[in-house]
Formats: sequence, structure tokens, C-alpha cells
Amino acid sequence: MVKHMILWQLRDGLTGEEKNKIKSEIKNGLEGLAEVINGIVSIKVITEGLESSNADLMLDSTFENEEALKAYSVHPAHVNIAQNKVRPNTKNRVCMDYEA
Repeated sequence: MVKHMILWQLRDGLTGEEKNKIKSEIKNGLEGLAEVINGIVSIKVITEGLESSNADLMLDSTFENEEALKAYSVHPAHVNIAQNKVRPNTKNRVCMDYEA
């Protein structure tokens, strides 16, 4: 199994309402990929961190193997969410992939 973890900070200048809408759209979009892309064992987006957090969202996902993760990264459904929901609304991304 391979874990794929990402932390994002939303872009500056968003209102609280805009942040909540964007976080919800990213969460629904990414979590919905479990029904579309083979090789995903689990996928969850955390949108409500503790006050001590300095990230706005976290993706916690598990894949069958590294090949499944690579296939996910280029799958059109994933690319669509990344290009249209995630990238336009985030300013910082940190990723860690590892074998579990």
C-alpha cells in the first residue's frame, strides 16, 4: 500500500464563506474519485483542523500500490479537480508519499 498525503493553504483574500465553499468543493470532488478511479483504497479530505494548524485542508489517501498512485495522478477526473478546484484556490501545497 502507498499513502499519499497533501496539505494545502488556501489563497489569500478569501472570505470565510468563500473558504468554506472551496473546501467543500475540493472535499466532495476528491472523495468522489474513489468511485471513479481504480486502485484507491481510501480517500478523505480533512477541512476542519484545530486552531494550531497552519494548513486549511489535508488529503489523506491510500492506494493499492505506487502504480495506482501514478495512474490516479494523470486520470482525467483527478486532473479536472486539480486544475479547476484545487490549483486556482490554493497558494501552497506540501506532499508526502510513502509505503505503508
